[in-house]
Amino acid sequence: MRLQGKTAVITGGAGGIGWAAVRLFLAHGAQVVAADFNGEAGRNLIETLEESKRPQVRFIETDVSDESSVQALIESVIAEYGCIDILINNAGITRDAMLSKMTTEQWKQVIDVNLSGVYYCTKHAAPHMTARGQGKIINTSSIVGLQGNLGQTNYAAAKAGVIGMTKTWARELGYKGVCVNAVAPGFIATEMVAKMPEKVVSAMSEKVPLRRLGLPEDVAEAYLYLASDAANYVNGTVLEVNGGLNI
Repeated sequence: MRLQGKTAVITGGAGGIGWAAVRLFLAHGAQVVAADFNGEAGRNLIETLEESKRPQVRFIETDVSDESSVQALIESVIAEYGCIDILINNAGITRDAMLSKMTTEQWKQVIDVNLSGVYYCTKHAAPHMTARGQGKIINTSSIVGLQGNLGQTNYAAAKAGVIGMTKTWARELGYKGVCVNAVAPGFIATEMVAKMPEKVVSAMSEKVPLRRLGLPEDVAEAYLYLASDAANYVNGTVLEVNGGLNI
């Protein structure tokens, strides 16, 4: 029970990596607030949990690209639980296109969710952490934020920006007792990847030294480490979870 008695907010909690993190954090004793734009999916997933786990989890429909929605989320968590010990900024979307074909709307959608959403969540959660002199903030970047990728100008910019914000906040919040770190996943077997042609997925796997795609649970375990007391002296780092893809 590495998170016993802790309250965690996990954005993008209604699917993929976020849902894996919700389940893992519950298994380690945390009270979890799962936030996601997809309200129906979030509520349905919680119904699939064992009855003994349901009192420990709450779902709040949230649009992280809307600051007022984020503010309402944080205020609701504080009102119910009194504190936020852990914030996982996991929500993200893709709108891929080559630069010559990318629309301004595609650019804005990804930046608004993947970059501004992280800023809004941290902006509103951090004061509650610093007031108590403790907290863990974990931001989700990507291997694309480290090395770029064809057709992902918007995604690469957002995920590189997340790394920059992580290192800045580690300096600004560290001396107030709050550790800020990032996780940079590689190719992860999410529902989005499952919809790709088999030959494309196979080619992706062949690029990874471990010769497989990562699982959502692999990334969730990285979140768990950084959220736990085992990482109390880890601050401003980017933990790569990619099977050796970036070596």
